[in-house]
Amino acid sequence: MAFIDYINYDNASEGLKKLYKKYGGKTKTPSNIVRIAGTNPQAMENHVKFYMSIMHQKSEITRHQREMIAVVVSSINECHY
Repeated sequence: MAFIDYINYDNASEGLKKLYKKYGGKTKTPSNIVRIAGTNPQAMENHVKFYMSIMHQKSEITRHQREMIAVVVSSINECHY
């Protein structure tokens, strides 16, 4: 659970609602790691772009290996993400 309150869809600004729809699919609820930036929609968009560039760009390591690295680092940091 985050220490920063999430902004729910009904209370979001129009710009944030667009991002919730874009990143949240049918439920309009993005993952919590994305929602945490709801107080700063530009940061939210930058976060997703950064993640996508790290995980989906051409690389010498596979996407599977990148995901495994993320899991190990999160575990070491005791982070459930």
